[in-house]
Amino acid sequence: MTASGPRTGDPGPGIPTDAPPLPLRPPANRVDPRAIWWWRLSAAPVPLVLLVGQVVAWFLLPAVPWHGVLIATVVLTVLWLLVGTLVVPGLRYRLHRWEVTEDAVYTRSGWLVREWRIAPIPRVQTVDTEHGPLQQALRLATVTVTTASARGPVRIAGLDADAAAELARRLTETTGRYSGDAT
Repeated sequence: MTASGPRTGDPGPGIPTDAPPLPLRPPANRVDPRAIWWWRLSAAPVPLVLLVGQVVAWFLLPAVPWHGVLIATVVLTVLWLLVGTLVVPGLRYRLHRWEVTEDAVYTRSGWLVREWRIAPIPRVQTVDTEHGPLQQALRLATVTVTTASARGPVRIAGLDADAAAELARRLTETTGRYSGDAT
């Protein structure tokens, strides 16, 4: 590395030196509180189906020594169901954040592995909204901001449907002010 390399403040080739650095800070906005129910309902089907299968097996299989194993799997499945539907959605709600400024889209997600993403507005290529069946029932939506990043799109899940539509409109308007191909 030379004296004028990245260690001395030179951002490297192709990166403008006149652009102010984006502030690294937690995003300000929480997702909609209804997202807790969305996450709860999304987490329930797999352990419920497994639990039903285990209960059916309990009644159909003869009383043999492996009923102890079946009881253990039922207990573990019930714990999975309780933690996945009662504990995890509340943690996700407290930890998931998002914010859009004139400069960037900020997101923070993850309860076990935290991920902070900052997508500069000039790098935004597309803005999409998604409303799955469960989201539609709860009047929620997901906004996906695609950039020229190898990490993939930035997703803001669990927004109020009207707020998501307004956010998509605002992002589209803001990114339209920048010329170029967002790469």
